[in-house]
Amino acid sequence: MTQDTPSIDPRPTQQPVDPDVLKALGDLPEEFQGFPRLFQDEIRPALLTREAERQDAVAKARQARYVGIALAVIGGLAGAFLVRHPIAAIIAVVIGIGYLYWGGRDVRRLGKEAKDLIVLPVVRELGLNFTADPGSVESIYKHRHVRTVPIWDRASYEDLLTGQRHGVDFELFEAHLEERRSSTDSKGRTRTHWVTVFKGQCLRFQFTKTFYGRTLITRDAGFFNRFGGGKGMSRASLEDPVFEKIFEVYTTDQVESRFLLTPDLMQNLVDLEKAFHGGRLKACFDGGEMF
Repeated sequence: MTQDTPSIDPRPTQQPVDPDVLKALGDLPEEFQGFPRLFQDEIRPALLTREAERQDAVAKARQARYVGIALAVIGGLAGAFLVRHPIAAIIAVVIGIGYLYWGGRDVRRLGKEAKDLIVLPVVRELGLNFTADPGSVESIYKHRHVRTVPIWDRASYEDLLTGQRHGVDFELFEAHLEERRSSTDSKGRTRTHWVTVFKGQCLRFQFTKTFYGRTLITRDAGFFNRFGGGKGMSRASLEDPVFEKIFEVYTTDQVESRFLLTPDLMQNLVDLEKAFHGGRLKACFDGGEMF
Protein backbone atom coordinates (compact mmCIF):
# COMPACT_ATOMS: atom_id res chain seq x y z
CA MET A 1 0.00 0.00 0.00
CA THR A 2 1.38 3.39 -0.96
CA GLN A 3 0.54 6.86 0.25
CA ASP A 4 0.61 9.86 -2.07
CA THR A 5 2.59 12.85 -0.82
CA PRO A 6 1.05 16.22 -1.56
CA SER A 7 2.87 18.19 -4.26
CA ILE A 8 4.54 21.42 -3.18
CA ASP A 9 4.42 24.46 -5.46
CA PRO A 10 8.05 25.68 -5.74
CA ARG A 11 6.96 29.20 -6.70
CA PRO A 12 7.14 31.80 -3.90
CA THR A 13 3.84 33.04 -2.55
CA GLN A 14 3.02 36.46 -3.96
CA GLN A 15 2.46 39.05 -1.28
CA PRO A 16 -0.81 41.00 -1.45
CA VAL A 17 -0.56 44.56 -2.69
CA ASP A 18 -0.09 47.14 0.07
CA PRO A 19 -3.48 48.82 0.82
CA ASP A 20 -1.81 52.25 0.67
CA VAL A 21 -0.57 51.49 -2.85
CA LEU A 22 -4.01 50.29 -3.89
CA LYS A 23 -5.56 53.44 -2.46
CA ALA A 24 -3.12 55.68 -4.32
CA LEU A 25 -3.34 53.84 -7.65
CA GLY A 26 -6.74 52.20 -7.44
CA ASP A 27 -8.56 54.77 -9.57
CA LEU A 28 -6.54 54.07 -12.72
CA PRO A 29 -8.39 52.95 -15.89
CA GLU A 30 -9.04 49.23 -16.30
CA GLU A 31 -6.12 48.68 -18.70
CA PHE A 32 -3.74 49.96 -15.97
CA GLN A 33 -5.05 47.79 -13.14
CA GLY A 34 -1.77 45.86 -12.97
CA PHE A 35 0.19 49.00 -12.07
CA PRO A 36 -0.21 48.73 -8.27
CA ARG A 37 1.48 45.33 -8.43
CA LEU A 38 4.18 46.69 -10.76
CA PHE A 39 4.85 49.59 -8.40
CA GLN A 40 5.05 47.38 -5.31
CA ASP A 41 7.15 44.57 -6.81
CA GLU A 42 9.53 46.53 -9.03
CA ILE A 43 9.43 50.32 -8.88
CA ARG A 44 9.28 50.90 -5.12
CA PRO A 45 12.08 48.41 -4.25
CA ALA A 46 14.32 49.98 -6.90
CA LEU A 47 13.71 53.47 -5.49
CA LEU A 48 14.27 52.34 -1.91
CA THR A 49 17.70 50.94 -2.76
CA ARG A 50 18.72 54.47 -3.79
CA GLU A 51 17.12 56.30 -0.86
CA ALA A 52 20.29 56.58 1.27
CA GLU A 53 22.22 57.88 -1.74
CA ARG A 54 19.44 60.38 -2.44
CA GLN A 55 19.53 61.70 1.13
CA ASP A 56 23.32 62.10 0.95
CA ALA A 57 23.03 63.95 -2.36
CA VAL A 58 20.37 66.30 -0.98
CA ALA A 59 22.53 67.04 2.09
CA LYS A 60 25.54 67.72 -0.14
CA ALA A 61 23.50 70.02 -2.37
CA ARG A 62 22.14 71.90 0.65
CA GLN A 63 25.64 72.43 2.04
CA ALA A 64 26.93 73.52 -1.37
CA ARG A 65 24.08 76.01 -1.65
CA TYR A 66 25.05 77.74 1.59
CA VAL A 67 28.78 77.70 0.81
CA GLY A 68 28.25 78.79 -2.79
CA ILE A 69 26.04 81.72 -1.82
CA ALA A 70 28.52 82.77 0.87
CA LEU A 71 31.43 82.61 -1.59
CA ALA A 72 29.54 84.62 -4.19
CA VAL A 73 28.30 87.32 -1.79
CA ILE A 74 31.41 87.71 0.39
CA GLY A 75 33.82 87.35 -2.52
CA GLY A 76 31.83 89.75 -4.65
CA LEU A 77 31.69 92.41 -1.94
CA ALA A 78 35.38 91.96 -1.11
CA GLY A 79 36.36 92.26 -4.74
CA ALA A 80 34.26 95.35 -5.26
CA PHE A 81 35.00 97.28 -2.06
CA LEU A 82 38.22 95.90 -0.51
CA VAL A 83 40.36 94.91 -3.47
CA ARG A 84 38.48 97.49 -5.56
CA HIS A 85 38.84 95.42 -8.70
CA PRO A 86 35.65 94.52 -10.62
CA ILE A 87 37.26 91.46 -12.24
CA ALA A 88 37.96 89.98 -8.80
CA ALA A 89 34.31 90.46 -7.84
CA ILE A 90 33.12 88.77 -11.03
CA ILE A 91 35.50 85.83 -10.53
CA ALA A 92 34.27 85.36 -6.95
CA VAL A 93 30.65 85.28 -8.10
CA VAL A 94 31.46 82.78 -10.87
CA ILE A 95 33.29 80.52 -8.37
CA GLY A 96 30.30 80.65 -6.02
CA ILE A 97 27.87 79.73 -8.79
CA GLY A 98 30.20 76.94 -9.92
CA TYR A 99 30.25 75.53 -6.40
CA LEU A 100 26.45 75.58 -6.34
CA TYR A 101 26.33 73.66 -9.62
CA TRP A 102 28.94 71.15 -8.44
CA GLY A 103 27.04 70.50 -5.21
CA GLY A 104 23.81 69.76 -7.06
CA ARG A 105 25.21 67.43 -9.71
CA ASP A 106 24.49 64.26 -7.69
CA VAL A 107 20.88 65.34 -7.19
CA ARG A 108 20.51 65.91 -10.93
CA ARG A 109 22.11 62.54 -11.72
CA LEU A 110 19.89 60.70 -9.24
CA GLY A 111 16.86 62.53 -10.59
CA LYS A 112 17.57 61.20 -14.08
CA GLU A 113 18.20 57.70 -12.75
CA ALA A 114 15.00 57.78 -10.69
CA LYS A 115 13.07 58.80 -13.79
CA ASP A 116 14.37 55.71 -15.57
CA LEU A 117 13.52 53.49 -12.59
CA ILE A 118 9.93 54.74 -12.73
CA VAL A 119 9.33 55.20 -16.44
CA LEU A 120 11.03 52.15 -17.97
CA PRO A 121 8.94 49.48 -16.14
CA VAL A 122 5.73 51.35 -17.01
CA VAL A 123 6.75 51.73 -20.65
CA ARG A 124 7.65 48.03 -20.84
CA GLU A 125 4.28 47.08 -19.31
CA LEU A 126 2.46 49.13 -21.96
CA GLY A 127 4.58 47.84 -24.85
CA LEU A 128 5.94 51.30 -25.69
CA ASN A 129 9.43 52.65 -26.47
CA PHE A 130 11.24 55.30 -24.42
CA THR A 131 14.47 57.21 -25.09
CA ALA A 132 15.61 59.72 -22.48
CA ASP A 133 18.10 61.51 -24.78
CA PRO A 134 16.90 61.05 -28.37
CA GLY A 135 19.26 63.59 -29.96
CA SER A 136 17.23 64.98 -32.85
CA VAL A 137 13.52 64.39 -33.45
CA GLU A 138 12.62 64.82 -37.11
CA SER A 139 8.89 65.33 -36.56
CA ILE A 140 9.58 68.72 -34.92
CA TYR A 141 9.78 70.13 -38.45
CA LYS A 142 6.22 68.94 -39.07
CA HIS A 143 5.15 70.71 -35.90
CA ARG A 144 6.78 73.89 -37.19
CA HIS A 145 5.18 73.45 -40.62
CA VAL A 146 1.67 73.33 -39.12
CA ARG A 147 2.52 76.18 -36.70
CA THR A 148 2.11 74.36 -33.40
CA VAL A 149 5.64 75.53 -32.49
CA PRO A 150 7.47 78.74 -33.48
CA ILE A 151 10.60 79.11 -35.63
CA TRP A 152 13.87 78.43 -33.78
CA ASP A 153 17.64 78.51 -34.26
CA ARG A 154 18.71 75.97 -31.64
CA ALA A 155 16.87 72.95 -30.26
CA SER A 156 17.28 70.15 -27.71
CA TYR A 157 15.01 67.21 -27.00
CA GLU A 158 14.39 64.65 -24.26
CA ASP A 159 12.00 61.91 -23.11
CA LEU A 160 10.90 60.53 -26.49
CA LEU A 161 8.00 58.10 -26.10
CA THR A 162 6.64 56.20 -29.10
CA GLY A 163 4.23 53.35 -29.66
CA GLN A 164 0.61 52.53 -30.35
CA ARG A 165 -2.50 52.82 -28.22
CA HIS A 166 -5.95 51.71 -29.33
CA GLY A 167 -4.74 51.23 -32.89
CA VAL A 168 -3.26 54.75 -33.21
CA ASP A 169 0.49 55.34 -33.56
CA PHE A 170 1.78 58.21 -31.47
CA GLU A 171 4.95 60.09 -30.56
CA LEU A 172 5.52 62.26 -27.49
CA PHE A 173 8.64 64.23 -26.61
CA GLU A 174 9.80 67.36 -24.83
CA ALA A 175 11.40 70.14 -26.85
CA HIS A 176 13.37 73.22 -25.85
CA LEU A 177 13.52 75.68 -28.75
CA GLU A 178 15.63 78.83 -28.68
CA GLU A 179 16.00 81.79 -31.00
CA ARG A 180 19.22 83.75 -31.51
CA ARG A 181 18.73 87.48 -31.03
CA SER A 182 21.13 90.38 -31.31
CA SER A 183 21.09 93.87 -29.88
CA THR A 184 23.38 96.86 -30.42
CA ASP A 185 24.19 99.38 -27.71
CA SER A 186 24.84 103.12 -28.07
CA LYS A 187 28.55 102.48 -28.77
CA GLY A 188 27.79 100.18 -31.68
CA ARG A 189 28.70 96.98 -29.86
CA THR A 190 26.57 93.99 -30.85
CA ARG A 191 25.54 91.43 -28.27
CA THR A 192 24.05 88.05 -29.18
CA HIS A 193 21.95 86.02 -26.77
CA TRP A 194 19.54 83.09 -26.80
CA VAL A 195 15.85 83.38 -25.95
CA THR A 196 13.56 80.43 -25.23
CA VAL A 197 10.60 80.56 -27.62
CA PHE A 198 9.13 77.18 -26.68
CA LYS A 199 9.67 74.67 -23.90
CA GLY A 200 7.08 71.95 -23.54
CA GLN A 201 5.64 68.67 -24.80
CA CYS A 202 4.98 67.86 -28.45
CA LEU A 203 2.54 65.09 -29.33
CA ARG A 204 1.79 63.57 -32.73
CA PHE A 205 -0.93 61.03 -33.60
CA GLN A 206 -0.91 59.10 -36.88
CA PHE A 207 -4.43 58.17 -37.99
CA THR A 208 -5.41 55.78 -40.78
CA LYS A 209 -7.87 58.38 -42.07
CA THR A 210 -6.69 61.26 -44.26
CA PHE A 211 -7.66 64.86 -43.52
CA TYR A 212 -8.17 66.80 -46.74
CA GLY A 213 -7.85 70.21 -45.13
CA ARG A 214 -5.87 71.72 -42.29
CA THR A 215 -7.50 72.77 -39.02
CA LEU A 216 -5.48 74.73 -36.45
CA ILE A 217 -6.62 75.15 -32.84
CA THR A 218 -4.80 77.90 -30.98
CA ARG A 219 -5.27 80.07 -27.93
CA ASP A 220 -7.60 83.05 -28.20
CA ALA A 221 -5.18 85.95 -28.78
CA GLY A 222 -7.68 88.79 -28.53
CA PHE A 223 -6.60 91.67 -30.80
CA PHE A 224 -4.07 89.45 -32.62
CA ASN A 225 -6.82 87.07 -33.80
CA ARG A 226 -7.21 89.37 -36.80
CA PHE A 227 -3.93 88.00 -38.22
CA GLY A 228 -5.61 84.61 -38.67
CA GLY A 229 -4.13 81.13 -38.80
CA GLY A 230 -2.14 81.37 -42.01
CA LYS A 231 -2.50 81.52 -45.76
CA GLY A 232 -5.75 80.06 -47.07
CA MET A 233 -7.25 79.61 -43.60
CA SER A 234 -10.37 81.24 -42.21
CA ARG A 235 -11.89 81.35 -38.77
CA ALA A 236 -14.27 78.49 -37.93
CA SER A 237 -17.30 79.19 -35.75
CA LEU A 238 -18.27 76.42 -33.36
CA GLU A 239 -21.28 76.06 -31.11
CA ASP A 240 -19.46 75.76 -27.80
CA PRO A 241 -19.14 79.04 -25.86
CA VAL A 242 -16.73 77.59 -23.27
CA PHE A 243 -14.39 76.26 -25.97
CA GLU A 244 -14.57 79.45 -28.04
CA LYS A 245 -13.75 81.58 -25.01
CA ILE A 246 -10.41 79.76 -24.70
CA PHE A 247 -9.52 78.81 -28.28
CA GLU A 248 -9.62 80.13 -31.81
CA VAL A 249 -9.99 77.69 -34.71
CA TYR A 250 -8.74 78.35 -38.24
CA THR A 251 -9.29 75.96 -41.12
CA THR A 252 -9.05 75.46 -44.87
CA ASP A 253 -12.22 73.32 -44.80
CA GLN A 254 -15.16 74.54 -42.72
CA VAL A 255 -17.15 71.30 -43.08
CA GLU A 256 -14.23 69.07 -42.11
CA SER A 257 -13.34 71.23 -39.10
CA ARG A 258 -16.83 70.75 -37.67
CA PHE A 259 -16.59 67.01 -38.32
CA LEU A 260 -13.22 66.78 -36.52
CA LEU A 261 -14.05 68.99 -33.55
CA THR A 262 -16.73 66.89 -31.93
CA PRO A 263 -18.22 67.98 -28.58
CA ASP A 264 -16.17 65.29 -26.81
CA LEU A 265 -12.90 66.45 -28.38
CA MET A 266 -13.61 70.09 -27.60
CA GLN A 267 -14.30 69.17 -23.98
CA ASN A 268 -11.06 67.14 -23.85
CA LEU A 269 -9.10 70.16 -25.10
CA VAL A 270 -10.77 72.40 -22.51
CA ASP A 271 -9.90 69.88 -19.78
CA LEU A 272 -6.29 69.73 -20.99
CA GLU A 273 -6.02 73.50 -20.97
CA LYS A 274 -7.33 73.63 -17.41
CA ALA A 275 -5.00 70.82 -16.32
CA PHE A 276 -1.99 72.79 -17.59
CA HIS A 277 -3.31 76.06 -16.12
CA GLY A 278 -3.40 78.00 -19.35
CA GLY A 279 -0.27 76.46 -20.84
CA ARG A 280 -0.93 77.79 -24.36
CA LEU A 281 -2.14 74.52 -25.81
CA LYS A 282 -2.13 74.29 -29.61
CA ALA A 283 -3.30 71.51 -31.92
CA CYS A 284 -3.54 70.94 -35.65
CA PHE A 285 -5.13 68.32 -37.91
CA ASP A 286 -3.20 67.88 -41.14
CA GLY A 287 -2.79 65.06 -43.65
CA GLY A 288 -3.95 62.21 -41.43
CA GLU A 289 -2.02 63.40 -38.40
CA MET A 290 -2.88 65.40 -35.31
CA PHE A 291 -0.17 67.56 -33.75
